[in-house]
Amino acid sequence: MIPVDYYIILSAILFTIGVLGVLIRRNALIIFMSIELMLNAANLAIVAFGSVFESFSGQIFVFFVIAVAAAEVAVGLALIVEIFRSKRSIDVDQVSSLKG
Repeated sequence: MIPVDYYIILSAILFTIGVLGVLIRRNALIIFMSIELMLNAANLAIVAFGSVFESFSGQIFVFFVIAVAAAEVAVGLALIVEIFRSKRSIDVDQVSSLKG
């Protein structure tokens, strides 16, 4: 049996990598993937805490978070494709020029 502390430490490491990806990178796809990594790190922590309390409510909540993340992926990728079609780049600095 693996202790819950290991899952929480792994979740914290994954979340930190995601935050660094959002803060450091300029590519919209990398930023998007980093946000997904942070969501998955939070999901891992929720499931780990749910196992401590021997409750399935954590797993049910994670199921809904994954469903919302799937919708977010669809909308986000559509936005990235449209920005690429208009700017021929997905650099975050060039997106600010789309302001009206």
